[in-house]
Amino acid sequence: MSDPTLAGIVAYPITPFSPHTGELDLPALRRLVKDLVDSGSHAVAPLGSTGESAYLREREWDAVCETTLQTVARRVPTLVGVSHWSTETTVRRARVAARNGATAIMVLAQTYWKLTGDELERHFATVAAATDLPVMLYNNPGTSGIDLLPQTVVALAKKIPNLTMVKESTGDVARFAAIRELSDGTLSVYNGNNPVALDAFRSGAAGWCTAAPCLLPARCLDLYTAVQQGDQERADALLEAQLPFLKFIVDHGLPRAIKAGLALQGRPAGPPRPPLLPLTDGETDVLGKLLTHLGSHPLRTDAA
Repeated sequence: MSDPTLAGIVAYPITPFSPHTGELDLPALRRLVKDLVDSGSHAVAPLGSTGESAYLREREWDAVCETTLQTVARRVPTLVGVSHWSTETTVRRARVAARNGATAIMVLAQTYWKLTGDELERHFATVAAATDLPVMLYNNPGTSGIDLLPQTVVALAKKIPNLTMVKESTGDVARFAAIRELSDGTLSVYNGNNPVALDAFRSGAAGWCTAAPCLLPARCLDLYTAVQQGDQERADALLEAQLPFLKFIVDHGLPRAIKAGLALQGRPAGPPRPPLLPLTDGETDVLGKLLTHLGSHPLRTDAA
């Protein structure tokens, strides 16, 4: 298999909003993205579910895309989530991402009506054809309501030349090996389920797509380094230490949890956008204890 487009820790930033107006806080976004790159993330992936993309107006989506890619400035690869209910808007977003210099785009089957196999194929093929960028198919039945089985994923990739990557978020570790085997190694597979990060790497995942580096970049990078070095004992210990934190941010919703953690670290990014609510005081206290236990410290001392 050729080298994957992305590899390692693929960091997912939240989208900051002003606590006073609820509007985008682009300076805070620039600071967060800069921190992700400076702390060693191997790629940055804006506008996923962590980034509350479903709650953004189109002009806001464009601003987050442009700001993130300008801040990264091609220092690391970028993966832009372009998903939308409609094919037309997904195509529009794909073209905006391409114009702004994205390395690749990610597409989720974001649906209201459950789509047929033919409708899914037409949607993915149309979006993929809109640019020359590599496409990552995102399988997350928890948010999309559609589970794309390995056989389906591979069949789609055979018909769509630039569909070269799959983000698998079901937590079913067997799927990583299945997708690679069924595609004869032509598809790169990425893990989007935090608690199975280590098993995913051991099953052939090229990368870990996670919001955790927003709060604990060194911990995520140490785990990947241990895997790359074949230090299985250290990798096991690193994951065991992180697991309560990883489960917490998933169970409480990534935008809520990451924004609460950033505030605890003196790097406020505002509240999540309604209908989401911030963590309760009790939940925030639990998160604070988890971060303290892991030796977390702010990447910057000022809150500006």
